[in-house]
Amino acid sequence: MLKHIKQFLKSEDGPTAVEYAVMLALIVATCLTSIGLLSNETAASFDNSASQLNAVLGS
Repeated sequence: MLKHIKQFLKSEDGPTAVEYAVMLALIVATCLTSIGLLSNETAASFDNSASQLNAVLGS
């Protein structure tokens, strides 16, 4: 068992997997942040459009 662990630590697969996991985590965090910011901006835009329509239509 110890032989397999040493072989895994010496191979390039371990660090590569960690690098991919870190990149994936950063991509997910960036996507979630972007979605959060865009949703706030979109909601504000819809609210602004609705208030302008209400002003024009007199409802």
